[in-house]
Amino acid sequence: MRIDLVLLLAAAFAILPLQGLAADKQIQDVKELAGSWRGWVTAEVGDERANMIVQADGTYKASTIRGTTAEGQFYLQDGTLKYRSSRTTGTATLSEEGGTTTITITPDDPSYRTGRAQYERIK
Repeated sequence: MRIDLVLLLAAAFAILPLQGLAADKQIQDVKELAGSWRGWVTAEVGDERANMIVQADGTYKASTIRGTTAEGQFYLQDGTLKYRSSRTTGTATLSEEGGTTTITITPDDPSYRTGRAQYERIK
């Protein structure tokens, strides 16, 4: 009986995480990112609420509620979504789950004083 329960639990843990993952979305043009986004950025003082507005050409302006700002541009390189900003460079991924589109921004240099950011499209 115990072995059956252990196997059932192992199977559940093996399957359930796959169902909860958001599906990465490939983009063909940075125009697909245009709009307003709201989320969280990892800053020197911890996680901060932030807003970002992306233009059709991929340029963006982001700001936290504490007043920290960053300007940059998203671009495609060899099929990979990348960005360069006034603070960092790195990669970005777009995902969709349950009608919500999320962009995750990860700096190339993990030792930089800011880290990952994650935004949800609001319009």
